[in-house]
Amino acid sequence: MAFHLCSSPSSLCHDHHYLHNSLSFSRKSRLRSFNSFSFKPNSLSLHSRTFLQITHVSLEDPIPQETQKADASNPPNSQDPDRKTKSYIWVNPRSPRASKLRQHSYDARYASLVKIAESLDSCEATEEDVSQVLRCLGDKILEQDAVIVLNNMTNPETALLAFGFFRKRLKPSREVILYNVTLKVFRKCRNLDRAEKLFDEMLERGVKPDNITFSTIISCARVSSLPNKAVEWFEKMPEFGCHPDDVTYSAMIDAYGRAGNVDMALKLYDRARTEKWRIDPVTFSTLIRIYGMSGNFDGCLNVYEEMKALGVKPNLVIYNTLLDAMGRAKRPWQAKNIYKEMTNNGLQPSWGTYAALLRAYGRARYAEDALIVYKEMKEKGLELSVVLYNTLLAMCADVGYTEEAAAIFEDMKSSGNCMPDSWTFSSLITIYSCSGKVSEAEAMLNAMLEAGFEPNIFVLTSLIQCYGKANRTDEVVRTFDRLLELDITPDDRFCGCMLNVMTQSPKEELGKLIDCIDKANPKLGNVVKLLLEEQNGEGTFRKEASELFDSISADVKKAYCNCLIDLCVNLNLLEKACELFDLGLTLEIYIDIQSKSPTQWSLHLKSLSLGAALTALHIWMNDLSKAVEDGEELPAVLGINTGHGKHKYSDKGLASVFESHLKELNAPFHEAPDKVGWFLTTKVAATSWLESRSAPELVAV
Repeated sequence: MAFHLCSSPSSLCHDHHYLHNSLSFSRKSRLRSFNSFSFKPNSLSLHSRTFLQITHVSLEDPIPQETQKADASNPPNSQDPDRKTKSYIWVNPRSPRASKLRQHSYDARYASLVKIAESLDSCEATEEDVSQVLRCLGDKILEQDAVIVLNNMTNPETALLAFGFFRKRLKPSREVILYNVTLKVFRKCRNLDRAEKLFDEMLERGVKPDNITFSTIISCARVSSLPNKAVEWFEKMPEFGCHPDDVTYSAMIDAYGRAGNVDMALKLYDRARTEKWRIDPVTFSTLIRIYGMSGNFDGCLNVYEEMKALGVKPNLVIYNTLLDAMGRAKRPWQAKNIYKEMTNNGLQPSWGTYAALLRAYGRARYAEDALIVYKEMKEKGLELSVVLYNTLLAMCADVGYTEEAAAIFEDMKSSGNCMPDSWTFSSLITIYSCSGKVSEAEAMLNAMLEAGFEPNIFVLTSLIQCYGKANRTDEVVRTFDRLLELDITPDDRFCGCMLNVMTQSPKEELGKLIDCIDKANPKLGNVVKLLLEEQNGEGTFRKEASELFDSISADVKKAYCNCLIDLCVNLNLLEKACELFDLGLTLEIYIDIQSKSPTQWSLHLKSLSLGAALTALHIWMNDLSKAVEDGEELPAVLGINTGHGKHKYSDKGLASVFESHLKELNAPFHEAPDKVGWFLTTKVAATSWLESRSAPELVAV
């Protein structure tokens, strides 16, 4: 390779003076040097006349002394035969041709140096081979040549040898420059250890580092995903009298953010906005991630808008980071808008984009959108990870997509790169259990065991729910015993599931379930026993129920209260149902059940179970009757809001059940045609009915 470079007619080896002795000139200074010449050919001396040797001399370079001397001894009218074979022409420096020739000669010289760098990258990492490649530069090597060669290298082994070669032969005006360009090679290779060793060598040789030294090492740490190291080097700068510039400060926003020092990152960002630093897209991406991790999702969007206002074009990483943040915020509508903006800007979605969208739609239960993304990934041949498959299956479990879940599971098994894990089987068992498909749930449990996974509390909770729906009480008890054998402690959700099974079981089977509940949660077991007793001390039941609600987590209190009231309604224990509902209102387990305005009184039942809703209706009607008896004026309209939805695994919603129940009561409430889930009546009709009605009987749930 070295011989090839040296054999070129325009090679550096023929005339090393071809290289400029300074690469820091400006275009203005070059033009000024040409404009200082006189353009009267007859009056020019041979030393001042500007000639262009087409194949050898660059217009950007000063004419080498050797060439000037040769020209002086061989004037144009000389009879020297060699002189006649050389082609010299004078070019007006103001002409377009001169500009083109300048650029051509600069590119040629720079390209030759780049080729030398490429040769060094590919040669053996020995002093002999590196010296052979660099020998074509000749004995008088320019400092700028060394800088260009090192700056274009990517091989850290040969770069160190080349650095040593140049250092022995040069006496640079600022040796730190050679060190800095060598450090850049290590940055390209993401080799922070070698960079740190070279820094130590600098200090040993008495070379003082400058800002570029530190910024290069800091950026090396950043690209090496070592933010703590970047922070460490940044904080060393004052020791050496170096002061970070705006670019370094901006980079440190990213480094501090990745290192976990959020306060410092945000402090620098505030300063960046005040002092108008230039911030790169990587730093904006980190800021969005910082705000997202702290739960400040509006902050994510603010950074995004500020970035666009500053004219920084969002890249794919920024869009993916923002989509991920909107997913964690459960804002799928904003994820959709951001994705649309991204595609409108001409960016193609990556695997990370689709993954962020799947997580966003899956968490928010945007089932149709999630399945569209899934199908698009499959069409493009993109592979899903186990986590993404599990996200889809968990979503299907939450929305009751049984058939879709089965198809996704089969695709997962046939993909060849994803094996189902315990969460995969857990989601599928949940889906089949909630659908009442006992045999499918049991088959999936067996597959889980064959795959080497023990059932966890989520799986066993789902199985108990499944057997409860099928009225297989003995299987419920066996599953409970299995939980104890596996040394799993029943949690509040598990006990709530057992309580729910009781609301679906015949009265004669309740004793078996009470024994299980008493073992799992003695407080709950005691309340259930008191509920079933015909007689107990005054206030005892309410007191024990209140203590139970104080002992359980807030997210299951409403479920417990609903189930206990459902059990009361099933057993025709209306008084205890009302007592539990009143306790729920007192403890603010139930809120915003009633609303009153001058024109309408309403009962809101959307968040209640059927038994709790019937109990609330009974209490409300009694309150209305008392108001009429007391002569209180009713509003023009009375309404009952049941909501228009239905349970994901049921064909019936609260509205359909309530419609038939209101007909049984002969209540004058009728479904509003323009307000789905609302049953309305007028003041006149309600008053007439309340005056004539007898106490309503509650039906079993």
